Amino acid sequence: MSTNKKITLKDAISIGIGGMVGGGIFAVLGLAVSLAKGGTPISFLFAGILALITSYSYVNLSKKYPDRGGTVKFINQGFGKTVFSGAINNLLWVSYIVMLSLYASAFGSYAPNLWEITQNKTVDFHIYASAIILLATAINYYSIAVVGKIEAYAVIIKLIILIGFIGIGAYGLIGNPNLAQLSAANWESPLKLFAGGMIIFVAYEGFELIANAAPDIENPEKNISKAYYFSVIFVILLYIIIALVTVGSLPFEDIAKAKDYVLAEAAKPMLGKVGFTIITIAALISTFSAINASLYGGSKVNYEIAEDDELSHHFIAKLWGQPIGLMITAIATLVLVNLLNLESISTAGSVGFILIFGIVNYVGYKLAAKMKTNKIIPLLGFVLCALALIILIMQQVSDNLTGVMISIGIILFCFIIEWVYKKSETSEK
Repeated sequence: MSTNKKITLKDAISIGIGGMVGGGIFAVLGLAVSLAKGGTPISFLFAGILALITSYSYVNLSKKYPDRGGTVKFINQGFGKTVFSGAINNLLWVSYIVMLSLYASAFGSYAPNLWEITQNKTVDFHIYASAIILLATAINYYSIAVVGKIEAYAVIIKLIILIGFIGIGAYGLIGNPNLAQLSAANWESPLKLFAGGMIIFVAYEGFELIANAAPDIENPEKNISKAYYFSVIFVILLYIIIALVTVGSLPFEDIAKAKDYVLAEAAKPMLGKVGFTIITIAALISTFSAINASLYGGSKVNYEIAEDDELSHHFIAKLWGQPIGLMITAIATLVLVNLLNLESISTAGSVGFILIFGIVNYVGYKLAAKMKTNKIIPLLGFVLCALALIILIMQQVSDNLTGVMISIGIILFCFIIEWVYKKSETSEK
């Protein structure tokens, strides 16, 4: 296959949709309902609006600076190669690792419902979550082409199953007593709804993968903006409808009980055990394909950062024909998924991506004159991301201090690593 093969609009949209509807929705839907109750669709809308505003900056930066480094290159474009840009780019890599653990955690939660290995669900969770990371790592080492093929089929399969779930689910809502749960009386306070949306923001972050494909997209002037906007708007609608069907199908206590595999549970009222099994299989395919693609993406980000002199050049080294970052990413994911709970992983992922997107919005604002684009939208995106971070951290301090401490720890770690690296580089010169 030649490397010059152009990416069509359809392919670019499926990169965006595939990146977002990865394991995110399967992993965080139960978490969203536990935080926002009947207002869950509103939480998904809040998070989606933030993603949509941010995609405006991504569209313009992708057109002006098309590069396979995507986000990494945009941040360097805005800030030069400084300790700050290096630290934020390292944070992007670590956020990929956090996302991988989120997907592996979802896989580990759904898989034991199909086949129990031991009699203990927790032990099964750890076995499955670890095994799927090892399998995906092996596939990434075996062939990148296989990763692309898996992703292409998985996007179609998961969308067919999710849209089928919506169709049958919407029919099942007729006369369902749980529909009353969606009434405004069951919504949490507006602040809580917003905070809920920010914790599950990780379910939207995948649209930034379009940036890495930008140099290869055909007719970029037209297609780059269409790819971003269409994929983000489509996913916002998909998530809102899934949230409506789920909250309208099951009593809150059932959702809480099945929090980690709630989508499968929500298929039960209409389709019984068969529905539960079909959605479980869809969740396994989705999370597996998301792990596959994110491992590849994560190792590329790590390689780009090292190439840009923001990480040690040891990361440019190859191991078994792939960047060494692939192995480090896989090992770090194994550690995280076996140490942290879902809410802490989700919080750390969301904090990382909201901070990165806030900075990309700021770059969009800063370079607006150069790109001849609107200044107000990226500025609004930057302000909203800053607000979102503050509200998310304030809300989580009382509910999930561990998650907040881990998030702050990760950010500090990225800055310290970059500072030490830049210091050692200067002293060597």
